[in-house]
Amino acid sequence: MKELKCPQCGSVFTVDEADYASILNQVRNAEFDAEVARRMDELDARHKAEQELASSKAEQNFQKKLTQKELELGAKEAEIGRIKDEKKSELARLESEKDAEIARLRSQLESIESKKDSERTLALAEKDRRIAELNTAIAQQDSKMKIAVMEERSKSQQTLQAKDSEIAQLKSEAELEKSRAKIHEAELVKHHESELKAKQELVDYYKDLKTKMSTKMVGETLEAHCSTLFNQMLRPMMPNAYFEKDNDASDGTKGDFIFRDSEEGTEYVSIMFEMKNEMDTTATKHKNEDFFKKLDDDRRKKGCEFAVLVSLLEPDNELYNGGIVDVSHRFPKMYVIRPQFFIPMITLLVQTSKKSLEYKKQLILAQSKEVDVTNFENSLLDFQDKFGRNYRLASEKFKTAIDEIDKSIAHLQKIKDALIGSENNLRLANDKAQDLTIKKLTRNNPTMKQKFDEAREQHS
Repeated sequence: MKELKCPQCGSVFTVDEADYASILNQVRNAEFDAEVARRMDELDARHKAEQELASSKAEQNFQKKLTQKELELGAKEAEIGRIKDEKKSELARLESEKDAEIARLRSQLESIESKKDSERTLALAEKDRRIAELNTAIAQQDSKMKIAVMEERSKSQQTLQAKDSEIAQLKSEAELEKSRAKIHEAELVKHHESELKAKQELVDYYKDLKTKMSTKMVGETLEAHCSTLFNQMLRPMMPNAYFEKDNDASDGTKGDFIFRDSEEGTEYVSIMFEMKNEMDTTATKHKNEDFFKKLDDDRRKKGCEFAVLVSLLEPDNELYNGGIVDVSHRFPKMYVIRPQFFIPMITLLVQTSKKSLEYKKQLILAQSKEVDVTNFENSLLDFQDKFGRNYRLASEKFKTAIDEIDKSIAHLQKIKDALIGSENNLRLANDKAQDLTIKKLTRNNPTMKQKFDEAREQHS
C-alpha cells in the first residue's frame, strides 16, 4: 500500500500497487505531453528558421546570379541582346523553380504542422481520457475508503462491545473464582490443619513410644520404669507370676528384681534383674562388665536360673545398642539388654522355659525312678541350641521393628513438611488473588485502560 498526498487539498490517502502504478503512468503521460509540446515548438522554430534561411539563400543566390548576369551583360552588352530572351526564359524558369521550391516547402511545412496538430490532438484526447480514468479511480478509491472506514468503525464498535462484555464476564468470573478460592482455601486450611494435627499426634505417639522404649520416663528411675512396664504389659497375662524387688540382703548383697513363675507347682523360670542407669554413677563412669560378677553372685545366692542386666551404661557402645547381648561366655545364662528389650526378654525366656518344663518333669520322674537320663540330656542340649537360635531370630526381628518405627517417624515428618509447604503455597495464591486489580489487568493494554477510565468518568 502506498500513501499519496493531494496537491490541492493536502489530503493523504492510501492506494494499492495497481492504482499507484496507474497514477504513476498518468504522471509520466503528462510529462510526455509537455515534452511533445516543447519539441513541437522547437520544430516550428527550426522550420521557420530553415524556411527563412532557405529564402535568404535563394535570394542571395539570385542576387549573386543577377549580379553576375549584370556584370556579364555589362561586359558583353552585345551578347546581352542576343541572349536576352534566353535569360528571360532562364529567369522565368528560375522563378518558376523558386516558386515551386517555395510551394514545396510550404506544403511540407503545412504537412508537418498538420501532423503535429493531429498528434497534439491525439495526445490531448489521450490525456483527457487518462484524466477521466484517474478521476474515476480516485472516486472509486474514495468510495472504497469510506466503506472501509465505516466497516472499520463498525468492527471497532463490535470489538469494544465484545471487550466490554468480556471484561464484565471476566470480572464476574474473577469475583466468583475469588470466592471459590477463599472457600476452597478455607476448606484446605481446615483439612490440612486436621491432617497436620492427626499427623502430629501420630508423630508424637511414635516419638513417645520410642522414648518409652529407649529411655526412662521423666521423673522415674529405671527400676520404677521396668516395674511399671511389667505391671502394664505382663501382669494381666501372668497373674500368678512373682516379680518383686529383692529386699533380702542377708547374704550381704542383693539384686534389684527377681522374677519367678511356676506351673502346676513346678517352677520353670527364674530371673535375677539388675538395673543400671547412666545417672546412677555420675562420679565415675562404669562399664556394663563391671557388674557381671556381682550379678552372677546374686543369681547363684538367690537360686535364679538366668541373670539379666538392664543397663543404660555405655550409650555409645554399638554392641549393647544392637539388642540383646549374650555374655554367657563370661558368666552362665547372663544377658545384657537395653530397657526397650525388658518385656521381650522376659517373654522370650518364659516361652523357651515353658518348653523345657516337660523335660524337667521327665527329669524329676527319671531321677525318681533311677532311669537312664542320656536321652534327656540330648534333648536338653537340643533345646539349648533351639533356644539360642530363637533368641537370635527374636533379637533381629526386634531390631528390625525399631528401625521401621524410626522410618515411620521420618516419613511422617516429611508428610508434615509437605503439608506445611502446601499451606504456604495456598497463602501465596490467596495473596496474589487479593493483589489482583484492574490496573494490573489493563497494563500494556491502552484500549482497555481507556474504556475503564471512560466508565469511571460516566459513573462519577
